Amino acid sequence: MKYCAFLRGVNVKGTNMKMADVCQVFKDAGMENISSILASGNIVFSSEKKADELKKILEKAMSAHFSYEAFLFVKSQEEIENFWNGNPFEKNDDLHSYSFVGNDGIENVLMKEFESASKTENEDAKIVNHIFYWQIPKGNTLDSTFGKILGKKSLKDQFTSRNINTFEKILKKIN
Repeated sequence: MKYCAFLRGVNVKGTNMKMADVCQVFKDAGMENISSILASGNIVFSSEKKADELKKILEKAMSAHFSYEAFLFVKSQEEIENFWNGNPFEKNDDLHSYSFVGNDGIENVLMKEFESASKTENEDAKIVNHIFYWQIPKGNTLDSTFGKILGKKSLKDQFTSRNINTFEKILKKIN
């Protein structure tokens, strides 16, 4: 089966790693047909194992190799297609759209946080098929109230986010 692992917190806040090294860790952990997409930690690979088992194996391997507490989420090709196809927002060059990959039910936690956060103009969020999508004007991502909430330590092992365009790049590689 084809999968993509979404690593959290890669190449931000002092956790620096080369994607070639990450791919080697995946290879040493028994994964096949490995390649990385962008430097934000998106690793496409093949395995006969199930996603929940892969999460444990890969987090352990990454933590051991890079000496940090690794968090990653493993999604199948079909699930990645759902992330891309479910995007509720129109393409707009002035806005960024993000999708959130995470634990079951995280979309409801995120929506609750979003609803209580103060919004900038044109900021919006929607849940489609249990996936949380967020749209925000370019340049406001990190300064927004919701953007700051996303950095909360209590949520760090619950999800990671990607620009919606990243899913398109992953699908091109996986298909």
